[in-house]
Amino acid sequence: QLQLVESGGGLVQSGGSLKLSCAASGFTLDYHVIGWFRQAPGKEREGVSCINSNGNAYYADSVKGRFTISRDNAKNTVYLQMNSLKPEDTAVYYCAAELPLATVQAMCVSTLWRNWGQGTQVTVSS
Repeated sequence: QLQLVESGGGLVQSGGSLKLSCAASGFTLDYHVIGWFRQAPGKEREGVSCINSNGNAYYADSVKGRFTISRDNAKNTVYLQMNSLKPEDTAVYYCAAELPLATVQAMCVSTLWRNWGQGTQVTVSS
């Protein structure tokens, strides 16, 4: 059974850091595009960062320079290192996996994703 499990969320002060993990089971991530998305209360889901099998990454403008996505295929895990966190980064963060149906940038802003994790809460206090 294909499963994605996020971890690493929590409460952090503004300016702090968190590292999210997305561990896959039931399938290998090697050929998939992996995305991190977030949804804050009352807001639409937003594509934060995505990475393809070649390591090409896309970042939303709101996180560029602060967040770094990486993947460890040997561990079947994708990470999102979040630095210089701001209160507006507060949201539930989800990871998703999908075959490469488009460019990594196009996929990150699309609704093409079929496989989702359950989400992890990130709260940044001011």
